[in-house]
Amino acid sequence: MTQMALVIDLNVCVGCHACVTSCKEWNTSGEAGSLADFRPYDADPSGTFFNRVQTYEAGEFPLTDTIHFPKSCLHCEDPPCVPVCPTGASYKRKEDGLVLVDYDRCIGCKYCAWACPYGAREIDEQRKEMTKCTLCADRIYNEALPERDRKPACVLACPTSARLFGDIHDPESVVSKAIRERGGYQLMPEWGTRPANHYLPRQKVSACGGEACSCKTSPEGDEVASVETQVERGELHLASIATRV
Repeated sequence: MTQMALVIDLNVCVGCHACVTSCKEWNTSGEAGSLADFRPYDADPSGTFFNRVQTYEAGEFPLTDTIHFPKSCLHCEDPPCVPVCPTGASYKRKEDGLVLVDYDRCIGCKYCAWACPYGAREIDEQRKEMTKCTLCADRIYNEALPERDRKPACVLACPTSARLFGDIHDPESVVSKAIRERGGYQLMPEWGTRPANHYLPRQKVSACGGEACSCKTSPEGDEVASVETQVERGELHLASIATRV
């Protein structure tokens, strides 16, 4: 069974929000649009987005790190949002594994949003319908577009190529190779939803490599653990902080 998904490289995401704006632009004018914006320039802005980038500071001075964490619908292989929908508006498509919403059936009850452990769904307050990332389903199969452009808008817009797109069930796909070779992981696997989207873990790299380099050692003289090791030790909870709304 095909399962299309994103693989996001946290090493090269710079938090520029190009993926956010390109997603908003494409989907507002596509099958999902229009996506409401209320008070976009006020102190308390509100709007509907399929994709967001959350930024955090981790660690303690002087060994701090800035983490940019893009997050959207993870297109789970066992999505908890689908069985709770009373009208069948939320469904998982068999041919490509995408989790989608039939807007004609959606009544805006928010059951699916409550069931999603990742906070990946947003109600459009103007239309009173649930919206979410579709992985640009109306674009990736559009034969009117050149083949190189048949990718999600966020993938095409990323200036650092931090976002990869493909079939994670195909062992020869670019996403499967990245997951296999670079230790790609799922977000909060303990929920048993089997999210299709994966993340490539950040790697700690020394800036200068000298013996006195503070990038390599802690104040106590110990080697600085990688972000992945810090997560395992319970020193840094990426999965937890990345799902806060």
